[in-house]
Amino acid sequence: MRDLSRASGMSLAGLYYYFESKERLLFLIQKHTFTTIVQRLKTRIEGVTDPEQKIRIFILNHLEYFLANPASMKVLSHEAEALKNGFASEVAAIKREYYRICVGLLDELKRDRGLQFSTRIAVLSLFGMMNWIYTWHNPRVDADADHIAGEMGDILLRGVMNGSRARKDER
Repeated sequence: MRDLSRASGMSLAGLYYYFESKERLLFLIQKHTFTTIVQRLKTRIEGVTDPEQKIRIFILNHLEYFLANPASMKVLSHEAEALKNGFASEVAAIKREYYRICVGLLDELKRDRGLQFSTRIAVLSLFGMMNWIYTWHNPRVDADADHIAGEMGDILLRGVMNGSRARKDER
């Protein structure tokens, strides 16, 4: 909290007036971030019927938020285990909802296209690609969220759509 006080220019007493602890502040950052991402996603995919397009929207929604809010991404990545008790369970519930939405989108694609792949591995691989962007993305040299989302979408979708065909051909 002292570091935050110095960095923000707010007195330590002022910080404690608004946030009774570092844990409460971390909770509010994580809750706001995940709630915002989930709500934006639900709004964006409403009325979209193509499963592939929904997945592409999911990726774009994620990347747009985190490229616009890299500090939040750092907090989520480095302080994920810092929350305890009720704070942790409330954030975990929102994270599970977000994960389940992604699982549902990939399962929908599987049904629609008659594909066979591990939804769990595909979803976790996608999150692996998306969540570490804050460690390497440089807005001066790297493409914007729309372009990167397209590339990541191509990597994921070509992999899951062609990977199951390739395994069938090998049998």
